[in-house]
Amino acid sequence: MQNAIPTTAFPSGKTVPVLGQGTWHMGERKTSASEEAKCLRHGLDLGMTLIDTAEMYADGGAERIVAEAIRGRRDDAFLVSKVLPSNASRDGTVKACEASLKRLGTDHIDLYLLHWRGRYRLAETVEAFETLRQAGKIGAWGVSNFDTDDMEELLGVPDGGNVAANQVLYNLARRGIEYDLLKDSQMRGIPVMAYSPLDEGRLLRHPDLIHIAKAHQATVAQVALAFLIRNPGVIVIPKTGMPERVRENRAAVEVHLTDDDLAILDRAFPPPGRKMPLEMI
Repeated sequence: MQNAIPTTAFPSGKTVPVLGQGTWHMGERKTSASEEAKCLRHGLDLGMTLIDTAEMYADGGAERIVAEAIRGRRDDAFLVSKVLPSNASRDGTVKACEASLKRLGTDHIDLYLLHWRGRYRLAETVEAFETLRQAGKIGAWGVSNFDTDDMEELLGVPDGGNVAANQVLYNLARRGIEYDLLKDSQMRGIPVMAYSPLDEGRLLRHPDLIHIAKAHQATVAQVALAFLIRNPGVIVIPKTGMPERVRENRAAVEVHLTDDDLAILDRAFPPPGRKMPLEMI
């Protein structure tokens, strides 16, 4: 691995690697917990210091895995967690954050996201986020699964302009955000975090991706990740519980797609020609 992981900046100026680690489905089986924490630590060793989790994942179990992974090395990690919409009232957000902090074994979360929109007013959730930020319990806040109109509404509420990121479903098979949301986010300097960058493994069997991977002496996963991180302001958070896959993901920064590669991918996975509803998993 010759190349350092590129970084992108949040509106505050804080920089993070564009290749991080996800934890969705971690913490669901006690027998896998030790290996999952080991994989996250291995990722930290390789420079994949952004770790994304949520109170929803395994009902807090993923946050406990992260706590084990960062034990004794909290300063090495940039932690992202999320509050459920059902908890996103002013008081509920604060309580949910306190519970996440306890499970994570830390006194602060670097980036705290609203997992998706729910019944509580955005202004109420933003007020709670600002309270947490001013208290030093979170470094910044953002959202997840917000489409362009959601972002416009958010930016119109008091302190809504402090939003630091938007985490959405984005991969080669789901390119809808490229029509407007991605461009708008890039223009505003708001990073987009791409979850399920391998489309839950479905991309790994695509013949065109296999062909390009062979030409680069790379894996299909590396090609799919390289496609995303070539975009300014995009952070990818692949999840794996296998050390060899952690190393494979890290090496995606070594893959540089050619114009011919991108043309093949555009034919196989056409970019959107019109506005499409934001996809979610």
